[in-house]
Amino acid sequence: MKPLLLVDVDGVLNPLGRPTPDFRRYECTLGAEVYTVHLNAWHGRRLMELAVRTGSELVWATTWEDDANEWIGPRLGLPALPVIHVRRDRDSELGEMFKTPFVAEYVKGRPFVWFDDYVWPADQRYLRDHPDVGEFLLVHVEPKTGLTRKHFELAAEWLTLSGFSQGR
Repeated sequence: MKPLLLVDVDGVLNPLGRPTPDFRRYECTLGAEVYTVHLNAWHGRRLMELAVRTGSELVWATTWEDDANEWIGPRLGLPALPVIHVRRDRDSELGEMFKTPFVAEYVKGRPFVWFDDYVWPADQRYLRDHPDVGEFLLVHVEPKTGLTRKHFELAAEWLTLSGFSQGR
């Protein structure tokens, strides 16, 4: 089974702290709301490299949902990606984040790495106990700084050493 690389936007690709000079500022209009995001094209290149090298499929796991394909992906040089649709009206079972049950339903036993700033031990427990979830690695990203080289290395190592990597 082809592994998945699940990617959040805010706090991961769009750091919530002061961005470094290699980030570019964008104004994104979603309905009546205007959002300021700071994005670094390096993230897009590294995500594509990681996906190709490990034979993984990139998937949006963000509240931006389909808007990530319009506003985020193109600014990072990413193609349109599949999207995990989430709702905030689902009650927590074990203290997990609201996105976690939707991730569990989406993966259908496929191994995955999830880059998110809101994954915690309760999410780990929920996923581990869910019958349709196979092997996974939750990569907690510090929201002030966002995704770093260390996170990419951790994901590549896990996919390779676990035998999930399908890259050449």
